[in-house]
Amino acid sequence: MAVEVERTRRLFTVDQYARMAEVGILTKYDHVELIHGEIVEKMPIGRGRFAAVAALTTLLIERLGRRVVIGSSGSLRVPPRSTPEPDLLVLGPRPDFYREADLRPDDVRLLVEVADTSLRYDREVKGPLYAAAGVPEYWIVDVEGGAVEIYRDPAPGGYQRAQRITRGTSFGPQAFPDVVLSVSDILG
Repeated sequence: MAVEVERTRRLFTVDQYARMAEVGILTKYDHVELIHGEIVEKMPIGRGRFAAVAALTTLLIERLGRRVVIGSSGSLRVPPRSTPEPDLLVLGPRPDFYREADLRPDDVRLLVEVADTSLRYDREVKGPLYAAAGVPEYWIVDVEGGAVEIYRDPAPGGYQRAQRITRGTSFGPQAFPDVVLSVSDILG
C-alpha cells in the first residue's frame, strides 16, 4: 500500500542564498542560481553558447567602451527570492566596477541570456522575472534557431514588446542607439 506524504518545499531568500555561499555550503563549483526561492542547477556551457557569449562580449566592449561596465555571468540580486546569473550584463558605469555593492536591477542597461538548450526556460521563467524586476531590456540569443529575441518595456506580468531578429536584420541596445549589431556578428 502506497502512502502519500505531503511535502513542503523550503524556499530561500536572496540573503539566505548569499549566506550559503559565504559559509561554504555553496561554492564556485556549484553551478546553481536562485530562482523564485529555489536553488536551480544551471545547464553546462556548450561550445555554441560559449562562442556567442564571447563574441557578444567582445563586440559590446569594442562599441560601448567605458560608457558601461560589461560583466559575464555575474549574479543579479532580485529580492526577495531570486539571484539569477545571466550570461551577460551591461551595467551603468561605476568607478569601483561594482566591487563595493551587489548588482541591482536598476544598474542594468541590458541583460542577455544565451540559449542553446534553455530557450523555453529563458523565455518563460527568466524573462518574466527580469521584467518584474524592472530590467529595461532583455535579449535571448537563440543559438539553435540562429536568432536574437529582444524584450523591452518591462511590466509586472512580463515585457510589453518582443521581437525576434533573424539573420540579415540590424539591431542594437535601446539605451545605445549608435550601436548596431547583427545576428551573424554574434552567431557567426
